[in-house]
Amino acid sequence: MIERFYLRDFLSFKEAELEFSKGLVVFTGPSGSGKSILMSSILASLGLDEAKAGLSEATINFPIKLDDIGIEDDECTVFKQIKKDKVRHFINNQTISKKVLLKLSNTFVRHLSLRDYSDFKNESLLDMIDSFTAQDSRMHQKKLSLYQNKFKSLSELKKELAKILNDEKKVVELREFAEFEISKINTISPEIGEDEELMKIKKELSKKEKIEEAINSAEEIFHYESSVSSALDLLDVESSFFDDAMNELRAHFEASKERLAELTECNIEEILTRIEQISELKHRYGSVEEALKYKDERLKELEIYENLDEHKAILNEKISSLEEAVVSEAKEISKTRLKSLKKIVLSFNDFLKQLYLRPANINLIQEELNIYGQDRVEVELNNTALEKVSAGEFNRLRLALLAVKSLQDNEGGILMLDEIDANLSGEESMSVAKVLSHLSKDYQIFVISHQPQLTSQADQHFFVQRDKYSSVKVLNNEERVNEIARMISGDKITQEAVEFARGLMEEKCV
Repeated sequence: MIERFYLRDFLSFKEAELEFSKGLVVFTGPSGSGKSILMSSILASLGLDEAKAGLSEATINFPIKLDDIGIEDDECTVFKQIKKDKVRHFINNQTISKKVLLKLSNTFVRHLSLRDYSDFKNESLLDMIDSFTAQDSRMHQKKLSLYQNKFKSLSELKKELAKILNDEKKVVELREFAEFEISKINTISPEIGEDEELMKIKKELSKKEKIEEAINSAEEIFHYESSVSSALDLLDVESSFFDDAMNELRAHFEASKERLAELTECNIEEILTRIEQISELKHRYGSVEEALKYKDERLKELEIYENLDEHKAILNEKISSLEEAVVSEAKEISKTRLKSLKKIVLSFNDFLKQLYLRPANINLIQEELNIYGQDRVEVELNNTALEKVSAGEFNRLRLALLAVKSLQDNEGGILMLDEIDANLSGEESMSVAKVLSHLSKDYQIFVISHQPQLTSQADQHFFVQRDKYSSVKVLNNEERVNEIARMISGDKITQEAVEFARGLMEEKCV
């Protein structure tokens, strides 16, 4: 739930700070007072609306998986939006992108905006049906998971077969291309590390003459070796250190001469040509390792092309066997869903009856196999497609569907509703209030209302008014009676309106 909300510098609001309770939270007030602005700012703090306020901050008490986005969990989570030169979003004072914020908010907030069909998407409806089915059949989720794994495998096999059938049309060209690529790499036959060794030889060859001259000149030192040894003896200095140094120097010079002799046998033109060939391979494939890997892949392709008919036969056999299992399992899943669907339809129509709506049908229509099975869920209100029902009927349909879901899924969260009872009669508004009251056991619900019936059922009632700036305050019981009476009779409150308001308050849903 949202425990606290703070707003500063947003259109008609200079500043506002609100503390919310659980259950149904209703905002009322004259037209133009700022109710929609307030609702919009709450949504914006959670990334669900355009951020226009200088500052908005919502403190959330709800289990949110912050570890997934690298933020430490806390007892409460603070969502903050600041707008100066640009809009910035924060969670627990750590900067976060709007995209990640929106993804996170969608896990616990539902904003029922006008004509949003997301609740009636096939995947969403099937998830609901599967949740109810899992209660009646313990094996349902396991069977569904096994089916989905097999369907994925079947899809991969079909893709592989489709590629082979497509490749078969141009297999001669593909075979020739693979053979050409293999031949090109084999002609050079590169070895791993060869390019580094060749560059080393090239570098040594470029310095060969200078090295030879330097060694020849330096070898003059050996002519004075005996003279130095004699001088050290006369000085009574142990000469072993000098002998060791001279022997080590002689060994280095001898090794260098041997290496230079080897280099003399090298053909510089051949080395440069080889370096150029390997460089071309590296430029094309990235490295010698990648070139050899590419050759192996083409060799495997050739093997497939050579055994294409056999490979096709194996794939067709696998697909046929797996498809038979998938079709059979999809039918079983559909049968199990159908049993639970009857119970769901009864509950759905019970809520619709409370909302003064005609009965609805929820049917499973068989369609082409997909990851969810063979079922497409179709919802109709008294045989009328969803696209053709009125806005008021559509919103109440969604409420009924949410109420049904709450019977199975009591994880709760936050519901943000616009004027859900707009253009409804008093009875219809009260019916909406009763369903919202039912939902408020699991959800914290925010709603703007112009109807006394829904307002009377609120667990917390805020009044929004505007003089120079908009302001908002929570109402006590007596203030609520007067506000509901104003909604009934207008600015000139009558005694009859007050009595009627008291009666509505006394009928508050338990």
